[in-house]
Amino acid sequence: MTLIDSHAHYENKRYDQDRHALIPALPSKGVELIINVGCDMSCSGASIELAEQYPHVYATVGCHPHYAKDLTEQKLEQLKDWCAHPKVVAFGETGLDFYHDFSPRDVQRHWFRRQLETASEVNIPVAIHSRDANDEVFEIIQKSSVRNGVIHSFSGDAVLALEYVKMGFHIGISGVVTFDKTDTLKEAVAAIPLECILLETDAPYLTPVPYRGKRNESHYLAYVAETIAEIKGTTVEEVCKQTSANVREVFPKVK
Repeated sequence: MTLIDSHAHYENKRYDQDRHALIPALPSKGVELIINVGCDMSCSGASIELAEQYPHVYATVGCHPHYAKDLTEQKLEQLKDWCAHPKVVAFGETGLDFYHDFSPRDVQRHWFRRQLETASEVNIPVAIHSRDANDEVFEIIQKSSVRNGVIHSFSGDAVLALEYVKMGFHIGISGVVTFDKTDTLKEAVAAIPLECILLETDAPYLTPVPYRGKRNESHYLAYVAETIAEIKGTTVEEVCKQTSANVREVFPKVK
């Protein structure tokens, strides 16, 4: 059984003490590949550095809605240029976050649209962040020309999940699916085909049961895969095999 973590943040300071011990050990723990996701200019650059250092790490570049207030056209041009890197597989994470509102909502909307436009220009998939903004995120994507990528740590219902699948997107499922009182998410997982699901940690966040509350690590994806297998009435091996194939379908640069 091998796993692909389609969304992690190993540049995060919570890994400063053991990053270069943990990452090379992950293949021995059943993790075939990791996609390290950019959130701003600094961590996008750091993600590329990790991808250059480790053959089993890929990167994305983009600006999370938290940091939209700091984005400029000049910085966006740099993100665009980075997309030509052979190990940069997607643009993002980008989207809207109306839970924290760390950036003004109008600013979030503007730069979300601009990042989608840029991803379309360079023909690269997107990684979408959506928190307390599901309707607006869907509407903005629908009005864009982007039709390939992943809705990261999906938090909507089955109806929304199926609408995204119809548009051509995949659904990222994190450790949240292992939590109690997440029936809506479990119903969404049940409703969509396994061929449309990606596994992700969002490490160091969203650690699955039984390690909830601790720092997340990619090999904990096994618990996410087990929960999805239970929901779908299939084997863990089939979940791992299919979701790994899905990653390569969504992100063609992943080898």
